[in-house]
Amino acid sequence: MTTDIAAASTVDAHAASSLRYFGFLTLQNFSMIAFSSAVEVLRMANYVGRADHYRWSIYSLDGAPVHASNGIAVRPAQPLDPASLPDVLIVCGGVRIREIVDDSLRATLDGVAQRGVPLGGICTGAYALMASGLLDGYRCAVHWEDLTALHEEFPRVRFADELFVVDRDRLTCTGGTAPLDLMLDLVGARLGRGLAAKVSEQFIVERIRSATDLQPIPVDARVGFSRAELVEVVRLMEANIKEPLSLEELARLVRLSQRHLQRMFKAYLNVSPTHYYLTLRLKRARELLRTTDASIARVTSVCGFNSPCHFSKAYRVQFGHAPSHERRMTK
Repeated sequence: MTTDIAAASTVDAHAASSLRYFGFLTLQNFSMIAFSSAVEVLRMANYVGRADHYRWSIYSLDGAPVHASNGIAVRPAQPLDPASLPDVLIVCGGVRIREIVDDSLRATLDGVAQRGVPLGGICTGAYALMASGLLDGYRCAVHWEDLTALHEEFPRVRFADELFVVDRDRLTCTGGTAPLDLMLDLVGARLGRGLAAKVSEQFIVERIRSATDLQPIPVDARVGFSRAELVEVVRLMEANIKEPLSLEELARLVRLSQRHLQRMFKAYLNVSPTHYYLTLRLKRARELLRTTDASIARVTSVCGFNSPCHFSKAYRVQFGHAPSHERRMTK
């Protein structure tokens, strides 16, 4: 499985400033934690901002309250009115999403898209957009559990490893509490990062994750289950960040030739083993720079780089800026 891991950009201030009225289309068995994580950011932004910066409506296809996967129904709910649509409609999915997406839902979403309303999906809500052909050609974030199957089912969608992705008029997000990060990003772009920080403080959130933060994907899900040797190699790489193994050592440990190892990485991940290993180490470096007070020199060492110059150059190529810039971004 190959995913597009290019860094996503946060929504620009001009685009975010138009998103004031949010609609949440709840589907049967939707994820309550994903839904509430999104809605509560809007409520808290109004509270700490001391103004009605945002409003929202809860929709269902027939206007009746829909039960979440935990059995709780959200009220009030209303049917979508084509004459009074929100600034953005976010589809809230959950378990058994394939049983729920039908012709009626696809027609509804297509009608909203034709009216120029931006569309989003949280948890498995993105599946409804994919099944309606509304994510073809877009970058998209989905939960790691669904990556392998969806990648095969929807080859025109550009799957990303990030927690959330904003690509033009589409907003997609993984499950759990990741919608909180998406909404904080939107709030920050419209009302300022300071207000977004105050919202996160109210939720006792230590750090606002950005659009460039990757979701933690287990190695089996990342590379697929069909090649145990590939999974074993990636695990060896992840376990040996500080003192990287050579290609020769990796091949010997999994009892493969170096040439076979090269072919396997190219076929399943579309990169060389060396490049994949380097990317793992750089992602680990970025995590340390963002979440610890370790010096850049220390990060250079623990991520297996002997030369600060080499580390800085590789980091700039991977992420578009120097490690020192990453540290300044988190302050």
